[in-house]
Amino acid sequence: MALIHCDFFSDVLGMCAEMDVILPEQTKGQIGMEGVRKDGKYPVLYLLHGMSDDHTIWQRRTSIERYAADYGIAVVMPSTQLGWYTDMFMGHKWWTYISKELPAICRSFFPNMSDKREDTFAAGLSMGGYGALKCGLCAPETFSAVATLSGGLDVADICENNVVGGDENSGLWVDIFGPADKVRGSENDLFFRAEKLKSENPKLMPKIFQWCGTEDFLYKANCAMRDHLNKLGYDLTYTETPGDHQWKYWDREIQNVLAWLPIKK
Repeated sequence: MALIHCDFFSDVLGMCAEMDVILPEQTKGQIGMEGVRKDGKYPVLYLLHGMSDDHTIWQRRTSIERYAADYGIAVVMPSTQLGWYTDMFMGHKWWTYISKELPAICRSFFPNMSDKREDTFAAGLSMGGYGALKCGLCAPETFSAVATLSGGLDVADICENNVVGGDENSGLWVDIFGPADKVRGSENDLFFRAEKLKSENPKLMPKIFQWCGTEDFLYKANCAMRDHLNKLGYDLTYTETPGDHQWKYWDREIQNVLAWLPIKK
């Protein structure tokens, strides 16, 4: 596998942006990892970080390069700061960036990266789990399969509790999502977006992988989303195990995500 550290300019954000990219490479002399390079264009996984992290975190906390090597898949790890993969109420347009501009940039920089929906996926943890599921529900023309690990999936509940409840960071949530009483039923509410996609374009409903630890503080919201997606008839693979909100579980589960993706090992 090849690892590329990429700094570039984003017109959507109006500033320089960063991403790390792992690309398939066929090797024979590399100790412990032969690598797989598919003929033609290769599939791509957009791998999203959580609130406290950046584009380097998946490499620092997991062996994602080694895991991906067996699948001949490219992995794009962008930095999105604390924007919650949303066109912020007061801030940058992170949703437009992650769902539209970034895939176009990656395909222009790396022409062997597939531009087909069936080869384009997203996964993430915590805030990135919200972002990945949002990719599937709000940009289903681009992303055919998505995976959320310990996802912060009920942002309406998060905003209502943190803003109305007077959390010390309440201003952050308003900057991102706007007034707390306007989030539920908005374009950022994934429960609403799941219903909207089902009613408007059911043929584009993505495959979804969902995992959460049973001791995670986001477990209740994940169960609610699981039940909601099942009720709507989504192709959902849901798993839960004992565990809380930490990397030893996400390191394990990203391997399960790669095995679950609709690509040949």
